[in-house]
Amino acid sequence: MRLATLKDGRLAGVLPDALVPLPGHDMIALLSDEAAMTEAARAIAFAARPGQSAVRLPLDEALLAAPLRPGKIIGVGRNYGAHASEVGGPKLAAPKLFLKPTSSVCGPGTAVQIPRAVTKPDWEAELAVIIGAPAFEVEERVALDHVAGYTILNDISAREFQFDQPLAMTSFAKGLTDFCPIGPWIVTADELGEPWALDVDCTLNGEMVQHGNTRDLIFSVPALIAYISRFMRLDTGDVIATGTPAGSGHFRTPPRYLKSGDALALGVSGIGTLRHSIA
Repeated sequence: MRLATLKDGRLAGVLPDALVPLPGHDMIALLSDEAAMTEAARAIAFAARPGQSAVRLPLDEALLAAPLRPGKIIGVGRNYGAHASEVGGPKLAAPKLFLKPTSSVCGPGTAVQIPRAVTKPDWEAELAVIIGAPAFEVEERVALDHVAGYTILNDISAREFQFDQPLAMTSFAKGLTDFCPIGPWIVTADELGEPWALDVDCTLNGEMVQHGNTRDLIFSVPALIAYISRFMRLDTGDVIATGTPAGSGHFRTPPRYLKSGDALALGVSGIGTLRHSIA
């Protein structure tokens, strides 16, 4: 099942060619209510029947907002083998974590405004994990039972705060306004399946700049949930940004940064494409 939030605040199910408005106005409440999720699935199935076009809306990405406003967003650095190699540094014994504030979240189609003082804005295409059942001190073998679904996230980063400061300011670098496009929708875990071999890519102005696969993750999705939940309760609607493949701009020769007019398309197999631009 695919679930989206419309810009007017309504929830919707996603069909291949249409949107199905759903009752309720809060994605996190929907994800936490098993009965409501069952009713949503029934409503989507009913609307997909021939002759039910009157209850469907045209599938137009411009209608979509970020699928949810997370309680917290936990990012993971250097979590793909190829990206860890291009960044350099010692092999990580545990996930490298940071936080992105919810004020950084924006949705599909956003023209992200880079602050004039930022000189090194960069892109990072990522698989994002949406927590369903709260998780605290869970074991890796059952960690996926706590996943509601998956979406796509661009972990935009002001690299000067990561690499040009005496002490890295990673969360600040990644937490500026609109530096966390998410979407276009949530694909529930039962539809996507286990996230062992998903392609993750980013196209910038029509040029493929990132292409990787979750097979290259150093810390898998279950390992991340188990590790984080040892120290912090993960609540319904929380997001884990699982890391980015090789190819972001700062590590290119020469470095390449986002600029006004750029158009990005970030894809994860089985989910779709998140599109946004730079104002």
